[in-house]
Amino acid sequence: IMLLLRRRDVANERKMNGRLERCVLQEKKMTSTVGGKWSVTTCSVHRSFLGNTFACATLMDVVPKIFLFSGWVAIDSAHKTKTFRSAHPMRTSDGLRSCIYLFSTRTLRSSISSTLAMSTTNSAECKPWVANDPEQAKLAKELDVWPLDEHNAALLNQVHPINFKSSKAPHEVYDLIAIGSGAGGLVSTKQSARRGAKSALISAHLAGGDCLNVGCVPSKALLRAAKAIAEVKRAAEFGIEVPEGEISVNFSKIMSRLREKRNTIAPADGHVGTEGTGAHVFQGFGKFTGPNAIEVNGEELKFKKAVIATGGRPTIPNVPGLAEAPYTTNEVLFNLEVLPPRIVVLGAGVIALEMAQCFALFGSDVTVISRSERLFQSKQGDAEAAQLMQSELEKSGVKFVAGKTKQVHTLRERTENTSEFPFMKVTIGAADGDVDLECETLLVATGRSPNVEKLNLEAAGVDYEVGKGVKVTDLGQAVGNPNVFAVGDAVADVPRLTHMSGEMAKLVVQNALYDSFLCFIVAYTTPEYATAGIYSEELAKKKGIEVDVYRGGLEHNDRAILEGDNIGFCKIICAKGSDEILGTTIVAERAGEMINEVTLAMKNKLGLKAIGRNIHSYPTSGEAVMGAGIGYINAHWKTLN
Repeated sequence: IMLLLRRRDVANERKMNGRLERCVLQEKKMTSTVGGKWSVTTCSVHRSFLGNTFACATLMDVVPKIFLFSGWVAIDSAHKTKTFRSAHPMRTSDGLRSCIYLFSTRTLRSSISSTLAMSTTNSAECKPWVANDPEQAKLAKELDVWPLDEHNAALLNQVHPINFKSSKAPHEVYDLIAIGSGAGGLVSTKQSARRGAKSALISAHLAGGDCLNVGCVPSKALLRAAKAIAEVKRAAEFGIEVPEGEISVNFSKIMSRLREKRNTIAPADGHVGTEGTGAHVFQGFGKFTGPNAIEVNGEELKFKKAVIATGGRPTIPNVPGLAEAPYTTNEVLFNLEVLPPRIVVLGAGVIALEMAQCFALFGSDVTVISRSERLFQSKQGDAEAAQLMQSELEKSGVKFVAGKTKQVHTLRERTENTSEFPFMKVTIGAADGDVDLECETLLVATGRSPNVEKLNLEAAGVDYEVGKGVKVTDLGQAVGNPNVFAVGDAVADVPRLTHMSGEMAKLVVQNALYDSFLCFIVAYTTPEYATAGIYSEELAKKKGIEVDVYRGGLEHNDRAILEGDNIGFCKIICAKGSDEILGTTIVAERAGEMINEVTLAMKNKLGLKAIGRNIHSYPTSGEAVMGAGIGYINAHWKTLN
């Protein structure tokens, strides 16, 4: 959009009786988050100058008093920030400038983030992360972030600025304080602030938590790259000839793209965005000093309500030699700069299977160690889904060994050189005897443990259990202190998933009952694996529930056939003799999207008959969901004698 901003005639301006102040220009240089130099001009301008002289335009109102575009920054005396890029300065007949400004509808968030951070934090103390700075690289590594390239520097400027200190004065008493800046803490803080509450977020590590930094976001970037490799390998099936031996995988570029995309998403979780909602951000470790007080950075904050949203960490099983070994978890996996030749994955859950398939397609020799004879057996998962998933992962190059991990031997330690690998040997007690596996990377993905031990919960009177988490009531209140709530991975006996944390946070803010939402699990492998509720006959049997199972297969689904991925199904589990949906298991290329129809029906008490009667667009894989509904209808329709 081109906007021509014209100065009025000088005589008309003078009639403003001096209300027009001179622009005081101060030019400074700063390093942009995309590696170049930006010349940032700060203009102190009287409000009447902006209001009477310019027909200003706003394209995107992201947070109060902050408007995002790309380029130059102008700040008026009321501290309203606008950003724009100057195109072609021109002189009018009165000798004063008028300018054409080009506004970009595509906000370059990664570039603007540094500029906004400079204007909303204490600039005397907060300095930006700079790519490839050797001293800062050491600090970044302490935060488990490396390499410190342009993308990671920009990420850290959003989620953990150096010496961050808010310019806002603390409130005497906060309506709500959240400890932890992952999904649960961010949603709690922002939603309460948007509703007028005095809220604060305490961020000890990286804002955005596991999801942004070491979970959902980076893993899906790798999965997309892996899917591209798989598609190229199948190109001949679609009549596209790729010369044999000419497919090469550039792992360095794959990881660089991961960092770039993660940085693009980061502003949504960064400190600037959170403070823009009206909340306060404290960067430091918070702990309770009493039933209504939290200490952070030596400062005590009083609260009416608090939310424990401290998340979790990888669980490290008690295997001889493992604690001393240079193993890897999801917390550092996405920092890899060189593709590991051999990877052993300890665990067979969602993270384990997703990363196993990824790295097998990248070219690593990958072996998954599963405690059970078949996948998902310990969770009473669907047997057909388990067999299909293992078969498809094996086609991607993943190998499986079932048995107990008996010993980990470290044959070569990890060095400071991140391009060099350690060397380990893992011994598994399999059905046919011990199996020894050698690897450069041992990925431990055996579950999550809550971060609750160092919060001084005793001072707040909060009941918790190490290894399980905070005990809560049906209202989300911590047992022992009704003014403290807990959400996400920090809570005992809930699924440790990002969308679970976010939904719990919403309900805490609304003070609603937990039974009003439904949680589901998706593994973003190829094909995807999605479950919700009572997702198998085995689980129903364990819970003593009688059920009927209805199946819609993809083997004859026209869209799946045309796409070349007609492997999978949708199974919907209903209460015996009725169409009440209790749960589902879906294995399909887009299972994570198909499951939404089923969970919507479950939450709103729509029966399977309604799904079967609903018109589904043709051709789509979603017709498999309709197929399960038609299965119910066919089983119960009336027939002529």
